[in-house]
Amino acid sequence: MSILDAFLLVAIISIWGILIINLVLTIAGYTYYLKWAHTKRPRLPNEPPFVSIMVPAHNEGVVIVKTVQALLDFDYPKSRHEVIVINDNSSDNSAELLKGLQDLYADRQLVVINTDQKTGGKGKSNALNIGLRVAKGTVISVYDADNTPEKDALSTLVAELLQDEQVGAVIGKFRTRNKNATILTRFINIETLAFQWMAQAGRRQLFKLCTIPGTNYVIRRSLLEQVGGWDVKALAEDTEISFRIYQMGYRIEFQPAAVTWEQEPQTLSVWFHQRTRWVKGNIYVILKNMHLLFSKRAQKIRFDLLYFASIYFLLMTSLILSDTVFVLSVAGYAHSELQGFSNVVWAFAVVLFVISTFTAITTEKGEMTGSNLLLIMIMYLVYSQMWLAVAAYGMVGYIREQIFHKQAKWYKTVRYK
Repeated sequence: MSILDAFLLVAIISIWGILIINLVLTIAGYTYYLKWAHTKRPRLPNEPPFVSIMVPAHNEGVVIVKTVQALLDFDYPKSRHEVIVINDNSSDNSAELLKGLQDLYADRQLVVINTDQKTGGKGKSNALNIGLRVAKGTVISVYDADNTPEKDALSTLVAELLQDEQVGAVIGKFRTRNKNATILTRFINIETLAFQWMAQAGRRQLFKLCTIPGTNYVIRRSLLEQVGGWDVKALAEDTEISFRIYQMGYRIEFQPAAVTWEQEPQTLSVWFHQRTRWVKGNIYVILKNMHLLFSKRAQKIRFDLLYFASIYFLLMTSLILSDTVFVLSVAGYAHSELQGFSNVVWAFAVVLFVISTFTAITTEKGEMTGSNLLLIMIMYLVYSQMWLAVAAYGMVGYIREQIFHKQAKWYKTVRYK
């Protein structure tokens, strides 16, 4: 066996190993769905805890009014929650719009914190820490500035949190509000649904693991104070704080009945920059916690460490190697004895990907369609390759930022009316 064949064999085994893991997670996630669908939802007590809903925002004038109005429209008792918008070093009309909302809802607990370059402008984690300092709630909730949650989302999350003192946080489900805008948003809609029912619900079913998604969640204030708030160096502050919650012995629950609708990127450039930020953030979290891999303190996050490391390092390397060998073989510059076998395995990988992804989205009403099935097939050939480019670019960007010690800052996602 040549060196080329050996490398290709390792790539095939790696890709298939991760695909099989994802298939197992899909089956587990579907099991969780069936179990959840027949479980009665918990209800709030007569005197629910006071909740501080925090919205970190940077130049979000296009969407902030709709978001705040949705948060003020929760069916959670009006006297038991406040909305805190951290308008962080914005240069648009956000401050004027928020002031108008405060005047309009003078009888409601709407707090606006306007920061400048001296006090803010250092990213989402820093903005959340600023908001936490003035928050009055024993429970903290976080929503992104483009979210329009359903009326019962907060009540559903808090009721789930109160079921067990060992539950440190509860996450809800997010849906794509603009899924029909472009073919890209249709890809993203499928991706996000599959991720939630496969990675979130599947890991919850098998390992009692979930990852905070950055929006539509509640967390105990006491936990945040124990860990010192959000890590200001983390771009993926949600994943980072999830790992710390597990290390403290608490759980994170997934409650799909709590739904929020959010905007997703409609153009490739916006999508590319957003996902690059996610890659950098998750690489930071992986490397920050990798030394705990064999520590008893981190046994609850061991699967996640290995899983995320495999996705961002092993799978990326394997896909690049596999694609390179394929291109060189087609061009006639290289020949592998395993190429024919590799092509057969690749075809089966497509089938496995389609089955897993389509099974995951059948949990959502209206998503089990022929057009979505076709889109999933196209996703493996196109969207997955796009993700590969993002992962590689993000890794290079992360290394560059570490070398030059760049400070965290806001990475603005373009919004649409």
